[in-house]
Amino acid sequence: MTDGAAAPLGDPATWTGHVIVCGLHGVGLRTVEQLWSAGSRVVVVDDDPDPRLVRTVGSLGVPLLSGSARTTETLQQAGLAGAAAVVCVHDRELFTLEVALVVRELRPDVRLVVQMANAAVGRAVAEVTGAGSVLDVAELAAPSVVEACLRQRSHPLELAGASFLVAETVAPADGTLRELFGDLAPVAVQPAAPGAALVVCPGRDHPVHAGDRVTLFGEPDAVTVVGGAPPIVTPVGPQGDGRAPSGGGAREPSGLLRDLKTVARLPLTVVREAGRAFRIVVVLVMLLVATSAVVLRLGWQDTVTHARLSVVDAVYFATETLATVGYGDFNYRGQPVWLRVYAIVAIIVGALLLATTFALLTDLLVSRRLERSLGMRRATDMRDHVVVVGLGSLGVRVCERLIALGQTVVVVERDEHNRYLAAARQLGVQVVFADATQRSALETVAVPSAAAVAVLTSDDLVNIEVGLAVRDVLGERWTGVPVVLRLFDRSLADTVRRSFGFGWVRSTSALAAPWFVGAALGLGVLGTFSVGRATFLVGRLRVAGGLAGLAMRDLSARTRVVAILRAADGRLEHPPRRGTVFAEGDEAFLVGPYGELLEVLRTAAA
Repeated sequence: MTDGAAAPLGDPATWTGHVIVCGLHGVGLRTVEQLWSAGSRVVVVDDDPDPRLVRTVGSLGVPLLSGSARTTETLQQAGLAGAAAVVCVHDRELFTLEVALVVRELRPDVRLVVQMANAAVGRAVAEVTGAGSVLDVAELAAPSVVEACLRQRSHPLELAGASFLVAETVAPADGTLRELFGDLAPVAVQPAAPGAALVVCPGRDHPVHAGDRVTLFGEPDAVTVVGGAPPIVTPVGPQGDGRAPSGGGAREPSGLLRDLKTVARLPLTVVREAGRAFRIVVVLVMLLVATSAVVLRLGWQDTVTHARLSVVDAVYFATETLATVGYGDFNYRGQPVWLRVYAIVAIIVGALLLATTFALLTDLLVSRRLERSLGMRRATDMRDHVVVVGLGSLGVRVCERLIALGQTVVVVERDEHNRYLAAARQLGVQVVFADATQRSALETVAVPSAAAVAVLTSDDLVNIEVGLAVRDVLGERWTGVPVVLRLFDRSLADTVRRSFGFGWVRSTSALAAPWFVGAALGLGVLGTFSVGRATFLVGRLRVAGGLAGLAMRDLSARTRVVAILRAADGRLEHPPRRGTVFAEGDEAFLVGPYGELLEVLRTAAA
């Protein structure tokens, strides 16, 4: 079957080598579309399909069985006996779990891919379904959102135990890629000329001009120093581990030194967190102490020796008077009447000010404690932080990665009973319960001074509304602050880009679908990254069938083999040459646009 051609319906029960997709919502539709584009026969099973999605599937000529995938009869009608893979992406995890167990019991040998957001349940399911069979949509999509928020241009990878880096740099001069970057594998070139198209996987003799953005693949040290043009962004931890880079930069203090620094910052933190009234009262107390010290220094005199107070004694006596402590070492007996009257006024005013100070401080501590418990802490004084709108599974994953990279995060959520609130508290994330479509809510979390905003609710229209409200609040900073929108509908996403100028629009289903399709078709997806608006995949493919005996030059020109793990001796060959021939059992590591990698899969299947 060719791309774009509808497969004949026929009777799926008699098919062989096809893929059964259980569940059409969310990532299910994207998985079906991409499997169909790859030329694979697909059968969909859904007990409650959305009529709009049914029409989309019908236009592709993909059979849809309206029934429960938990029953043996429905799975038999879908051709489980001859299926090559089953993908379970139902929106109810308990349902998905039951389907996976039934499928594994009926067909222990079938390739099984399961969507599971709960990590603990996912680990348990993987013990039954096999390693690498359980995927989390939010976990797969979060790196792309974080990448957009931080404008990352480097992507660490690990291939067969060796470290590599995909990084974007700027061509320092005119010349060919070979002249400028040597043996580093070029992945893409984005010409600096306005409107110029992205060049995918160009040859090393491809000419570039100074200022062109070039994406390269190679060993980290080589990519960092080649051509005198380092990557635009410092590398972060490997995708999926959530860790910051090791080495380089200032080291965080630890142990006693860190505790001392925390204590030293405590007064400043209290003053910063307190309101204006508290600051005013503190200033008045200090002024009263200073004034009283001056008065006592000039007016108080010992009745026996006629000695005057030193500066330190004057400050001490003034503080003692305002605090109404009185240790008996100084007193006002025998002092002039005016000084005793001043003492009376100072004691009364000081007592009132101190009582007010303690009341405001207590209110500050108690209210902050309640706000943290209820997730309502304000963040108006924050700067250069990341605002995440929507505390769903994706929002939590994005927060985890941002915090692991040392970013300050504040979340805006409408539902005070959100199921992920406990996870946010554990991360130490500030959560403000408010309607993010309102300007006042965005100002509460200091959007005007934010470094990035990620709008990640599950409603496309709400995300667009919030995005437009954010654009209005940012004002002149709009063009310089990444505003990442999560949109499911692709046509709507394209319209939003063109009409409103949003440059960072992401779909969790579109980002996660390649992982499900790759797992279903036997391509091990190792990572994804974006170059401009194009999404690239890094995949691992075991050479067999149609690929054995082929040379690299016989593959798609828009796909690059960056390394080969030889089956004969376990040697990792990097970088392979165009004349390199694949051998049976080798593992090839490929980089390229998603559609091109599927073309390689079709070649392998042939």
